[in-house]
Amino acid sequence: MNHHNNSDNNEKNIGLNNEGKLKTFLNKEITNKRMDNRILLDKVGRKLFSLSILFALTVLAILFYRIGAQSIGWLDLQFLTSNLSIFPEKAGIYGVIIGSFLLMAVVIPVTLILGISTAIYLEEYANKGRFQSFINVNISNLAGVPSVIFGLLGLTVFGRLLNLGSSILAGGLTLSLLVLPIVVVAGQEAIRAVPGFLRDGAYAMGATKWTTVRTVVLPSALPGILTGSILAISRAIGETAPLVVLGIPALILRVPHSIMSDFTALPIQIYYWTLDTVLTPEYANLAAATIVVLLVLLFLLNSVAIVIRNKYQRRY
Repeated sequence: MNHHNNSDNNEKNIGLNNEGKLKTFLNKEITNKRMDNRILLDKVGRKLFSLSILFALTVLAILFYRIGAQSIGWLDLQFLTSNLSIFPEKAGIYGVIIGSFLLMAVVIPVTLILGISTAIYLEEYANKGRFQSFINVNISNLAGVPSVIFGLLGLTVFGRLLNLGSSILAGGLTLSLLVLPIVVVAGQEAIRAVPGFLRDGAYAMGATKWTTVRTVVLPSALPGILTGSILAISRAIGETAPLVVLGIPALILRVPHSIMSDFTALPIQIYYWTLDTVLTPEYANLAAATIVVLLVLLFLLNSVAIVIRNKYQRRY
């Protein structure tokens, strides 16, 4: 009887062992299939991303080639130092460049002062709660609002309500509203990245809140703040839609001399010269030469942002 029971137990053990081996084998097969699928998916994704980058670079190279080819013979000292003209061979962008620099003379201080101050208040002084979260969410949403909406706002408030018309001041304030959310968000992220022990050390030495913010937080967050601000200002330089909505004219023969003067800017002139190529083909060459000037200016600003980030960024 005992022998019979032992035999049954042995058969059951053998059956369980075989079943366990089968499950292990099946699990290995499923695992191997999953790994193969993941490897295949990784290869396909890598190829797709590589093709996307290659396509983007190809389009960019073609764009640069066309712009460079069309600007040859037109981008010279006479083009940079002459005023606008109805004759393409005599037209220059001296007044346009001056107008763009005066426009940035309004945008830069307004954006930096308001943007950085708002970021400091929200991160260092505002009470944490639903109201602050509501403000942060709306600031982030404003960063994604189409630029033409800011142009309508600028036309209503600055152009008509404050009677600034199409002056440099109206354009500068409108562009400041456009890029202000970007500067605020960049400033907040830079201030959040400052380690807490730096604040604690300042407080332990008896520093006040403002002294800590001024001497510890801001110097540590400055690279991130300046990088975001410069990139935001680069966007403002290349914006066209808000200025078109404001009614910035295309042809101004006189050079602007103050922030209350009428003006035109580089992107506006590119836009109108491109439209006028239907009637006068030579305007395409003028637009290409102006694009080169604008791209050089944007590259210089972006390079400054990269240098600031790499030189002053601290690691803790």
